[in-house]
Amino acid sequence: MSTIDSGHHGALYGGQEGSDDETRFFCEQTTTVDVSVAQVARRYSMNANLIFKWLKDPRFVPHRVDVPKPLEDGVATFLPIEVRF
Repeated sequence: MSTIDSGHHGALYGGQEGSDDETRFFCEQTTTVDVSVAQVARRYSMNANLIFKWLKDPRFVPHRVDVPKPLEDGVATFLPIEVRF
């Protein structure tokens, strides 16, 4: 059985099973502006179809931040940020 068929990406990282946190990490990278699933897959030598499969799983769906649309009159809009230490 291949890595893609099994749904596990651990074989790519020293043969260890990947955790849900690692899977979420890959999925969250697809939310970055101008970054495609294919780019994330190439970055980690993975199959893009596997990432698409994970994105359909509710456990791994990345949390998206709702960005407000700019106002029509050209007034600047502030975006929410979170600072973690």
